[in-house]
Amino acid sequence: MARQRLGQHFLVDAGWREQIARAIRVSPHLPDSPKSRGEKDLCWIEVGAGHGEMTERFVRTGAPVYALELDAPLVQRLQRLAAKHPNLSIVAGDVLKTDLAAIAAGRRMRLYGNLPYYITSPILHHFFTFADHIDEIYIVIQLEVAERLTAQPGASPYGYLSVATQFFTRPDLALHIPRDAFDPPPEVDSALVTLKLPGPGAKLGIAETDEFFDFVKACFAQKRKKLTNNLRGVVEPERLRAVLRECNLREDARAEQLSVAELAKIYRAIS
Repeated sequence: MARQRLGQHFLVDAGWREQIARAIRVSPHLPDSPKSRGEKDLCWIEVGAGHGEMTERFVRTGAPVYALELDAPLVQRLQRLAAKHPNLSIVAGDVLKTDLAAIAAGRRMRLYGNLPYYITSPILHHFFTFADHIDEIYIVIQLEVAERLTAQPGASPYGYLSVATQFFTRPDLALHIPRDAFDPPPEVDSALVTLKLPGPGAKLGIAETDEFFDFVKACFAQKRKKLTNNLRGVVEPERLRAVLRECNLREDARAEQLSVAELAKIYRAIS
């Protein structure tokens, strides 16, 4: 039974499980599955493994698989599955308190998760703290949030989370998944988003990412306002207008109009 407080929606539709498996290249029906390519020094970490709906597909790749689960009854069920597969380990606990790099133990990581909608953003930010160790992230999330992650400057969904995601990764909305693929069905549709690393942020010359993202939050504090208004507490308006001219940007620019690279350029100029 799904626990509402944990935001559980189990992916029960076998057809959609296969579509996701094909999209993330763990379907046994694909000729170029990770196992057949002989990839080494790689592990899968599945976040919120549930009943093991997708777990066995990761196990079949032959790579070490670590299934994270918070719900104790589901952990017991997953442990019975692990008894049948020597490359499957069950990690009981909260992903937000889990050291993913320690679990991977020097291996490169691929992450998969059917994430609770109400904590998608904190989980993504936790993933990004391990960006140097991750090759790819695959997440099933609320469609509206998926559109925010992949939105381009000027689009309505574009905001702080778009910038953070596109700094660390190269996102793509791979599949639109209907609500009736889940039990219990959520009130909204979902999507599979693929996030490939590294993202463009690795080449933007930002040494202190925490400070940069504090700056980005300030830029988007009131999304429709000009940067000269949102950043009054950071830099004098006249100085900012000069920086914008130096960066070949409009003096009345708004954060929602600027790419990750442009925001980084402004940040470097005023730091």
